[in-house]
Amino acid sequence: MPFMAVAIAGLWFGLQKSYRDGEVLEELSITEDEITLTRHQPKKPVQSWSCNVYWATTHLHQDKGPVPDYVTLKGNGREVEIGAFLSKDERNKLYSELRGELAKVN
Repeated sequence: MPFMAVAIAGLWFGLQKSYRDGEVLEELSITEDEITLTRHQPKKPVQSWSCNVYWATTHLHQDKGPVPDYVTLKGNGREVEIGAFLSKDERNKLYSELRGELAKVN
């Protein structure tokens, strides 16, 4: 019985840690002048990227990347990932919407 309790407690703590580590929040802001991406991850400092919206481009890497249909934003001398935690269909939709929004602003 004690071994079973330890196994269940270990499983519960492991699942809780997995959920906390998987909490990623990305905030994307597009104005007439600037595009800003801010990423919040558990136990890591906040990461931020910004660029003049005129120079910002979005790219869909179908084969190159840690996940299929990997979406990136490029500008200001850097290329940053966006939405890697989304499903493949969601990343494709994100890419289409980003292209549309950047086209409106430009």
